[in-house]
Formats: sequence, structure tokens, C-alpha cells
Amino acid sequence: MPLDAGRFRGSLFRALNPVYAREPLSGRGAEIYGGRFNPKGTPALYCSLDPATALREANQAGSLQPTVLVSYRADLGPIFDTRDQSEMSRYPMSGEALSDPGWRSAMLDGRPVPTQDFAKALVLEGYGGLLVRSFATGTTSANLNLVLWTWQGDGFSLKVVDDEDRLGRM
Repeated sequence: MPLDAGRFRGSLFRALNPVYAREPLSGRGAEIYGGRFNPKGTPALYCSLDPATALREANQAGSLQPTVLVSYRADLGPIFDTRDQSEMSRYPMSGEALSDPGWRSAMLDGRPVPTQDFAKALVLEGYGGLLVRSFATGTTSANLNLVLWTWQGDGFSLKVVDDEDRLGRM
């Protein structure tokens, strides 16, 4: 179980578009384009608990594109665990709604996106992120993502593993 009393401590992974590789803590891509759990204009970091899931997440459309795989050391909380059915029952959000592939077209059409509304409610309650299964092709319920809306400040520590400053030399 990756969460202990609502905290995540361990390694996280992101497969970044090289455009954002020099700023692996910015959340800028999600801020510009929006995501399943963040509307446009709201930065977010979409991380995975293993490198293979991160690669699947970053390359969901078409062929594998150039990607920079980044690892982080994380100590984050509070994190909402979508696998906890008793906690999920407090919200108008189902597993089917979490996995709805139509979220992107709804966002682009200006329609409400239930997963983004769910995320906004969690942020208002003080959560810095949520643990959720990956819905990328080829994943199972064992493939987990950690979506972060807060990753710096009180109760949050996220450090890029880059001991040799490789990202700074790109």
C-alpha cells in the first residue's frame, strides 16, 4: 500500500515532453492543456509509481514520441486514495466516471468535466493530490498514478533525482 495515513513517501516517475524537461517541477504542460484532474490554467504534476506506467501515460496517442524519464523522491500529504471505497462514497464520483475517456472532448467543448470538479473539491478540502489507477492502454489496476496539485510547501517535498545535473545540460 503506497499511502500511510494519507501520506506518500517513495519514488515517483514522469515521462516528460522534452520541451518541459528543464522544468520537471513546473506542471506547465498540464496548466496549458488541462488534464483529467486539472482544468486549463491549473498546474499539476501527473506522476506514476513505476517507470513503465509513466511511459504509457506520456505516449497514449500514436507512436512513441521523444520522452525524458524523470525520477523524484517524494514525501507528500495529504493524498486522497481513490481505491478507498468508503472515502470515495463521500463524493459523486464512480470508478466509471474516473475512467471516462470522454473527459478530453468535454473539456475541449467547454462542457463540465466531472473528474476536474472532483479534483477541485479535493483541493478545497486540503488534499494536495490523489492516488488513482492509470487508464492508459495496457494498464491494470496495479498501475498507479499520483496526480499532484501541491508539491512544495508545508507537508510536501518533491525532489528531482538528478545528481549529475543532466537536465541542466539539455
